[in-house]
Amino acid sequence: MKRNVAINWDQKTGECQVIPPNVVDVVDHGAVGDGIADDTQLDGNIVAPDMASWTGDDKSKWIVFSNVQGLSIIGDGTIDGRGSNWWQSNLDAHQRPIGTMFQNCNKLQLQGFTHINSGSLHISIADSNGVSISNLHVFAPESSPNTDGIDISRSSNVDIRVTDIGTGDDCIAIGGGSSYINITSVSCGPGHGISIGSLGANGGVDTVEQVSVKNCTLAGTTNGARIKTWQGGSGFARRILFNEITLTNVTNPILIDQFYCPYGTCINETSAVEVSDVSFIGFHGTSSTENAITLECSEIKGCSNIILDDINIVHVVPGQVTQASCFNAHGTSGVTTPAIDCLSA
Repeated sequence: MKRNVAINWDQKTGECQVIPPNVVDVVDHGAVGDGIADDTQLDGNIVAPDMASWTGDDKSKWIVFSNVQGLSIIGDGTIDGRGSNWWQSNLDAHQRPIGTMFQNCNKLQLQGFTHINSGSLHISIADSNGVSISNLHVFAPESSPNTDGIDISRSSNVDIRVTDIGTGDDCIAIGGGSSYINITSVSCGPGHGISIGSLGANGGVDTVEQVSVKNCTLAGTTNGARIKTWQGGSGFARRILFNEITLTNVTNPILIDQFYCPYGTCINETSAVEVSDVSFIGFHGTSSTENAITLECSEIKGCSNIILDDINIVHVVPGQVTQASCFNAHGTSGVTTPAIDCLSA
C-alpha cells in the first residue's frame, strides 16, 4: 500500500502518532485489530508528503481505508493534503492524490475534523452502507482544480450534517449507484454546488435515487442544486428533493444539465439517463446571472414530474431581473420568482 498513512492513538501518552508512509504492521504501533477496539482518534495534524517525495506509478490516493467495518474517526485534528504543487502541475485529476478514501466501509462515522488542500478530491466514499458524516470542515482555494469536498459513489444510507465545505469543485457530488442520501445543514462555498452526477459518462449505466438535500446554504458558488448527465448514457436519477436552500450570489441556482460536456465538444447521442420525480422547493436568495433556473433535459428522454414551488431568486444586482429557461422539461410550478412559463405538463 503506497503512500497510505496509518493513524494510531496512544492512550498512554495521549498523542496521535502518524506512521511513516510505507508498508507496516499496525499491531507493532498499538493497533488491536480485534474488530471491537476503537483504535483511531484524530486530534493532531496529518500532513501529506510534498509532491517531490511521492514515488511509484500510483499517485491517485493518499490515505485509504478499505474493508473496515464500524470505523469511527472523531476529533478536532486536521488532514492537510499539501495540494498546491499538485494543482500547478497540470496533471489530470486521476494522477493527483485523493485525500482520504473509504472503500467498502460500512457503519462509518466521520466527525469533527478538518480536511484541507487535497491534491484532488478530499473525501471519497465508495461501496459503503450506513455512513454518518457530521461537523466536518473541508476547504481548498476556489482556484484549486477537481478538489471536490465529498464524493459518494455506489453507496447507500449516507447522512451528511452540519458540515462546512469550500473548494474548487463540487462541495458534494453524488455519483452512480447511490441511494438514500440525506444532506442537511451543509454550508457550501466557494465551489460548484451540490451535485447529482455526473452520470452516464462514456455510455455508462448509472442510477441515483432517494436523495434529500435540506436546509443548506450556498454562497458564491458556480452552481446551486445541480443534476448533470452526459449524453449517451443510461439509467436514472429519480426521487430527488432539494428543500429550503438559501442562495447568495450563485451563478446557476437551479440547474438540470443533460448535455454535460466539460471539455467543450461532445457529439449528440441517442440515449440518456432518465431524470424524473425531482422537486425544488423553498429556494430563496440571489443569482449572479439572469438565468436563475435552467432545465435542459434530454431530447430523447426529457425530464418528467419536475416540481418547483416556493421559489424567490432575484438578481444580485438591484434592478436586474432573473428568468427561467427549459428544454423538454415536464412538470408543475407553483409560486416562483422568476416565473417558470417554459415548463410543460
